[in-house]
Amino acid sequence: MTTVAEATTPSRPIPFREVWLISAGHMMTHWYPSTFYLLLPAIGASLGLNFAQIGSILTVQYAAGAISNIPGGMVVDAIGRKGLLMAIALSWIGLPYLVMGLTNSYWMMLVCAAFVGIGNNLWHPTAIPLLAQSFPQRRGLVVSIHAMGGNLGDAVAPLVVGPMLAFLNWREVVVMNVVPGLVASVLLLLSLGSTEEKTAPRATRPDAASALAGLRMLFSNQTVLMLSLGSGVRAMTAMTLLTFLPVFLADDLHYSPALIGGSLFALQGAGFVAAPIAGHLSDRVGRRSIIMSSMVMSAVVLIAMAFAGRSPLFVLFVAFLGFFLFAIRAVLQAWLLDATPSHMGGTSIGILFGAQAAGAAVGPLVGGILADHYGITAVFYFLAVTIVVANMFIFFTPATPAQEERVRARSA
Repeated sequence: MTTVAEATTPSRPIPFREVWLISAGHMMTHWYPSTFYLLLPAIGASLGLNFAQIGSILTVQYAAGAISNIPGGMVVDAIGRKGLLMAIALSWIGLPYLVMGLTNSYWMMLVCAAFVGIGNNLWHPTAIPLLAQSFPQRRGLVVSIHAMGGNLGDAVAPLVVGPMLAFLNWREVVVMNVVPGLVASVLLLLSLGSTEEKTAPRATRPDAASALAGLRMLFSNQTVLMLSLGSGVRAMTAMTLLTFLPVFLADDLHYSPALIGGSLFALQGAGFVAAPIAGHLSDRVGRRSIIMSSMVMSAVVLIAMAFAGRSPLFVLFVAFLGFFLFAIRAVLQAWLLDATPSHMGGTSIGILFGAQAAGAAVGPLVGGILADHYGITAVFYFLAVTIVVANMFIFFTPATPAQEERVRARSA
């Protein structure tokens, strides 16, 4: 075990400029789904879908991701071709969205959503461990910069696509979106194609038996298990919100696509600002305190949103929610990697994102059923409950030795 761990630790840190390049690729992996959230009201109207059917599209996407994330993480640890795998992931996410833009079938939408879920799981087990292993003393910061890329894609996509919908239909927007992702995948392949040789020589990678033994070890790690469960419930909150917030703004507040895009920009833009702050603070004061504080504030804001209802205050609360809810994704990932052997980083991230995908799969469907039966405002009460449950998992997560050492250093 030790031999493999040493072999898969980078022989030298990747240049910091590659942190920004990988984060830019991460931005594109979020650009596609963030565009899709904004298009959901138009897609639902075009295909005659009810709330539950709209939610089921994302449920299928994240269910496929939940099933394939752990195998995907194990494949990443076994293959190690970082540039190639990130390029494949980015292309695999974009092309099914192109097919969605060309079909009139609800069932084909579900098939494409499943392919998106499978492709998306290759990115995070590749990129996040690479960054964390290269900068172990600044793990929270570099993983947060990576998260900033995702937040930027989440924020800018609706801001750009909202006005586009005033001139183009949703199908044309989907087709146009494929081009920048394909360009980004080529750039990643050209720039990071040699990363594998720097970090994981082929002869030293674990075989299938040792990979399965390592997987069992990770599932017996209480820190990994509790963080994954808590992150899964938090993802349920985030994905249900992203599914039904645009629908609420369009149907109940009668916002134009441009205004809906601006509201989603406020949600994700606040997360973009908060991510590096949370990551840096987690390196200094500990992961747990940052995560729990953010989750408590998220629950408070969600309850305020439910009470605000159809008033203009609702959108103001959206921005506050983004600051707290999306700030902690990278901190959860950094904490997980604190507790994971370096040679199993891809597998551990696969477990984390598998749990997140499972939560994200359940949330939109449950939210759709609640909205159909009790009104869409009931969704926001449901989200407040889920974030409290997520916080309970974090509260009972054991600290890693590195975190305990930081606490002792602060108290000395």
